[in-house]
Amino acid sequence: MITRPALKLNWEGTNRILQAAVKHVQAMGIPMSIAVVDEGGHLLGFARTDDGKPHNIRIAQTKARAAASNRMPTGKINSSGQPINDHMAIALPLAAGTDMYLTFGGGLPIILSGHCVGGVGVSGGTGEQDAEVAQAGIAALSVAG
Repeated sequence: MITRPALKLNWEGTNRILQAAVKHVQAMGIPMSIAVVDEGGHLLGFARTDDGKPHNIRIAQTKARAAASNRMPTGKINSSGQPINDHMAIALPLAAGTDMYLTFGGGLPIILSGHCVGGVGVSGGTGEQDAEVAQAGIAALSVAG
């Protein structure tokens, strides 16, 4: 066999993620931006809550792309998940492209049936808060409906 099966995140899944993430953001009371990308890092959907800061738009999208591309959560880690020093935390995004990779927490890959179908990136809170919102969005995919 020369091909492999590929799952694709559709609009319904994207919308579930965004709706759940925005609901979680509103409960936290912190303005944030949320981006959902496909497995190749292409934007599928985006939301910026009221009073969300404009610079967080690009950060959320980059977190989502980095999580999808690396197939792991974003943070101060390398592509094998090992911690990196401050020098490497700057060097990796510069080498990969600052629009494709960063070392801030808040980006999570979307893994379904063992396949990465995309990524969610959130920006506006701390890295832990951003990751919490991304996880709330991804959790909505397991809700029947």
